[in-house]
Amino acid sequence: MRHNIDNLTKHSSTCNLCGKDFSEAFEKVDHHALYLKSMKRLVPNELLNLLEFWLSGCYLCQKWFNDLSNLFPINFGVRQGSVLSPSLFAIYLDDLARSSSLTRGMYVILYADDILLITPSISTLHIGKATENMRTRIECARYGNR
Repeated sequence: MRHNIDNLTKHSSTCNLCGKDFSEAFEKVDHHALYLKSMKRLVPNELLNLLEFWLSGCYLCQKWFNDLSNLFPINFGVRQGSVLSPSLFAIYLDDLARSSSLTRGMYVILYADDILLITPSISTLHIGKATENMRTRIECARYGNR
């Protein structure tokens, strides 16, 4: 991050930051999109099979007083507290970071479920527009490019 900020400020440019914490972001990861993104990154088939087995083995039921519902599969989310979850989430949001290279001088830093946007000017950041674009890009990241 320091390197990116130094690059922006060495030519007397300002540096503008916009941070976003996506609460409950790990629960919104679409398993199918994660598989597709992992395949694009040429993750070996053995690891993909292991990932599919690990994620497809998640089921949930609801409790209402003393009654339990039938089990149903969970198709979204990565496990909280797992050492793999931050890496899987980074793969899932990698399209967002890569799309920032289309905007000159804009950097996106991802750490777990936190995102930091760094731009050389407030006009580049366009806080309202950047937030809307970020939502759109995250939707694309969540569901893949349609």
